[in-house]
Amino acid sequence: MARNRCGMDVPELLESASLLVPEETATGNDFTVRDIWDYLVQDEWEIALGLLTELGDGRPLPLPFWEDLARAAEQLRLERSAAWCHWRCSEIRNGSVRADLTLRPAAEARRTTSIPGAGVLRPMWDLGHLSSTGERAVGIASLWVENMPTLEPGGRATVRLVPLAPSHWTHVQPGQRITMHEDSTVAGTAVVLEVHRPTTGTS
Repeated sequence: MARNRCGMDVPELLESASLLVPEETATGNDFTVRDIWDYLVQDEWEIALGLLTELGDGRPLPLPFWEDLARAAEQLRLERSAAWCHWRCSEIRNGSVRADLTLRPAAEARRTTSIPGAGVLRPMWDLGHLSSTGERAVGIASLWVENMPTLEPGGRATVRLVPLAPSHWTHVQPGQRITMHEDSTVAGTAVVLEVHRPTTGTS
């Protein structure tokens, strides 16, 4: 009888994830699944995890792939890697938006400190439509800053948003301008770059 996925150890989780990657998939440095298997044989689990993550970032892969990597990262106590893998799981379940975000300078906004980059913050977003009562409707979405641990006031970066309620974001399109709020004031302005709808059949 096969063991429950939650009971797998690190090499089993990495092997399970690698089996979900098409053989022709390669990283930017031309590493493939065959290279990852070599690292697994040598017990180089952290390297294998990093390469699998890079492969997953290069093409859409199913939810179990990211779930396996998240569990492996947790067992290896790689907090940032685990957070990223859990984030990718959320993107598959809820959909995601990539946007070019510019925060207002500290002198012009309520926030005077940098925002965390690893998906902790859940600001409100004015998506440019009104509620049934005619009031401004906002959507809540978690925020991940790409390639940066934090974003300073007045800073600019590409961010990824995971909607809390995907149905509120169905009309959002690339090129649209949306505003970020942590209270009634504008904290930042973003231009939507990409929109990815939730992936069905990912239980």
